[in-house]
Amino acid sequence: MRKYRGHDVLAATMAFLLAFCLVGCCKDDDGGSNSLSVLGGLAGGNEPPVGLGSLINFRVLASSTVANTGLTTVDGDIGVSPGSAVTGFPPGTLTGSTEAATPPAATAQSDLTTAYNYTAGRPPGTSVSGNIGGLTLAPGVFTSSSSLAISSGDLTLTGLGDSTAVFIFQIPSSLTVTTGRRVILTGGAQASNVFWQVGSSATLGTFTFFSGTIMAQASITLQTGASLQGRALARTGGVTLDSGVVFP
Repeated sequence: MRKYRGHDVLAATMAFLLAFCLVGCCKDDDGGSNSLSVLGGLAGGNEPPVGLGSLINFRVLASSTVANTGLTTVDGDIGVSPGSAVTGFPPGTLTGSTEAATPPAATAQSDLTTAYNYTAGRPPGTSVSGNIGGLTLAPGVFTSSSSLAISSGDLTLTGLGDSTAVFIFQIPSSLTVTTGRRVILTGGAQASNVFWQVGSSATLGTFTFFSGTIMAQASITLQTGASLQGRALARTGGVTLDSGVVFP
């Protein structure tokens, strides 16, 4: 009879727990996956970050227009290219510069295309669908087959003690965050290492709190009072802001 060593038992136990947590999700009322926790996406903590190039300087970037209503605060640069319309500043305020149809904005759009395609082209990760509100996710790649929502609860991203941990979400259609929902970072997770590739448009509902860089193929809308710790980067459409905050 084979004698099992301690590390064999530990490895078998960890493999079981990983499999259980990855496939043990139940379906919520919206048809999406929901559970108490998921250990992480495929590749885990080994996933490299997305290179942003000149986008590092921008908090908001649009193709057609950036339109603001109310006392929005943007901590960084705003850019538009090839369009040139930036409205609502003031009463909105920003700490950086406005780049409207300028060479820096054009370069940023080019870098956005590169970053977007790079992220979309990565190998698929752990499958997620429907509503991911209420989940706790560890580092890795998460891939949806259609639209994604955060609606039945807050989404928690845990870095498991690693401040360099990367989270990537591949979403071929829309991203919607409903009123008051949050993306919470714990365990050392950093907003600068969270990336959302959105195949159409992203909408952050009223008084939501969202974390990460949103790279949307079309438009991005931050409804009244929405806060974004990260970036709103739209490839072909506009970015709409309303009495919220965009900050690092």
